[in-house]
Amino acid sequence: QVQLVESGGGLVQAGGSLRLSCAASGRTINYYAMGWFRQAPGNEREFVATINWRGDTTDYADSVKDRFTISRDNAKNTVYLQMNSLKPEDTAVYYCATRRRAAIATRESEYDYWGQGTQVTVSS
Repeated sequence: QVQLVESGGGLVQAGGSLRLSCAASGRTINYYAMGWFRQAPGNEREFVATINWRGDTTDYADSVKDRFTISRDNAKNTVYLQMNSLKPEDTAVYYCATRRRAAIATRESEYDYWGQGTQVTVSS
């Protein structure tokens, strides 16, 4: 079993930045791909970013490309999401997830473990 705990969410003005962290426990995630998803009120959960086990392959949703950066520190069993140039439409609960595979993935169904989420609110 893997437990994931997100942190770093909060309230920020449009144009600002936040860095989310996702700490894993229970077992190492060093060989697992990781992902970030988000869910805005009234919307379905959507893919944001994913990173492979070594951290050398990533993919992003078009809506966040060039603004968000996913990274990982396997020594700390932690994955990060650096969010810059935030927009009000980025407001959502952000979830991290991991899958028992090394390669990246963009669909919810491909992930095995999920965190509880952290709220990000961007004011205009």
